[in-house]
Amino acid sequence: MEIIKIGLLGVAGVMLALQFRSNRPEYGLYLGAGICLLIFTFSVSGLRALLERVKELQLSISGGGEYLGFLCKAVGITYVCEFCAALCRDAGYGAVAGQIEIFGKLSVLLMGIPVLVAVIENISAITG
Repeated sequence: MEIIKIGLLGVAGVMLALQFRSNRPEYGLYLGAGICLLIFTFSVSGLRALLERVKELQLSISGGGEYLGFLCKAVGITYVCEFCAALCRDAGYGAVAGQIEIFGKLSVLLMGIPVLVAVIENISAITG
């Protein structure tokens, strides 16, 4: 039922922001950013539950727990970058949004290099 509340909050915020579009567009932008932040806080509370489950999974995996940490960080980077890029795009700054997305992709790529090195080392050790 939480998704219905979040959906209704988003739709109500957009409808309210549309009222400001013709006279005071900056108010609509501020209202949209506020709604986004409010929905993001609800998402963070849901992520806490997910992180607890991941920690349980991490304890049951021997030797592979650090990779789950990388996975969680990568997901966090993508969420934050997507959120910020969407706000910039809504404000009319598409070029800034594109740069944020590129930075996020590069950050995830750089973070994944140690994992790739470990996989290559494991393959080399297995093949002799």
